[in-house]
Amino acid sequence: MTEQRILITGVAGFIGNHVAHRLIGDGRAVTGLDSVNAYYDTDLKEARLRRLPGGRFAFHRLDLTDRDAVDALFREGRFTCVIHLAAQAGVRYSLTDPHAYAASNLTGFLNVLEGCRHHGVGHLIYASSSSVYGAVTAMPFSVHQNVDHPVSLYAATKKANELMAHSYSHLYRLPTTGLRFFTVYGPWGRPDMALYLFTKAILAGEPIEVFNEGRMRRDFTYIDDVVEAIVRLIDRPAAANPEWDGGHPDPGTSLAPYRLYNIGNSEPADLMGMIGLLEAKLGRKAVLNLKPMQPGDVPETFADVADLARDVGFSPATPLETGIGQFVDWYRAYHQA
Repeated sequence: MTEQRILITGVAGFIGNHVAHRLIGDGRAVTGLDSVNAYYDTDLKEARLRRLPGGRFAFHRLDLTDRDAVDALFREGRFTCVIHLAAQAGVRYSLTDPHAYAASNLTGFLNVLEGCRHHGVGHLIYASSSSVYGAVTAMPFSVHQNVDHPVSLYAATKKANELMAHSYSHLYRLPTTGLRFFTVYGPWGRPDMALYLFTKAILAGEPIEVFNEGRMRRDFTYIDDVVEAIVRLIDRPAAANPEWDGGHPDPGTSLAPYRLYNIGNSEPADLMGMIGLLEAKLGRKAVLNLKPMQPGDVPETFADVADLARDVGFSPATPLETGIGQFVDWYRAYHQA
């Protein structure tokens, strides 16, 4: 059997770096791509890259919006599977710099699709987001629900990615698998995410901003569970659903080789409960600055992962207390805090 040639975009990012680390540890050859931009601390991104051993890892520092460079990489790499995790992330930042989202999440994704189309990629796995559920309130969120009411531009670009992927699956029979991630956290996490921000502030004795006066629930999903789901899906290219009916269209499947999956813990936690677990692990009380709901945010997320469990025999289940403990241990070691 010919060895797979796997490309991971966003390899200096939180999820991409963990996926690369796991695959290299499993003995797979990985090519990584990242622009290492300054959306957040580039020192953290460079430190993540240093975790990845040479030999079975090749790194390319380039921007996905550079059409010619991306095409050249695909032409030379002849990748069998692409795991596309690069994106301009963050709901709140999309209110202040919307053009960054159009460039990275639309133009960049188009260049990845074109690379897959023209250079024989057998499976594209790409990051979507639980943000696509937007104004939907029926819980738990299912990939078989209609999600046409995003409440942030970030969410709209992720919904657009799903639509773009479907068109390529339909036109070119490119198997595409979209993953709607639910509040991923853990060691080497993003500094703009709540757990990181809260930990930093609590240790410094500074107040933490708690939105919607703390009345938030999130389906926190531990990074190792996310990685396990992705790794299991690599060898399971999306397939057509022969029972798909255009008269009653199922948003999560298609007559094209197209699939969507939720990647979540299926156990929403109260934000105040999460803060309590963090306080217990840090041995310090948080100073709360209660604030109203932020534009583009939603009060609750809750993933239905029945499709994932059925198709790959796995669903995320790491307890929040365990995951927070792992994150804090890493944070203290990394920051010598």
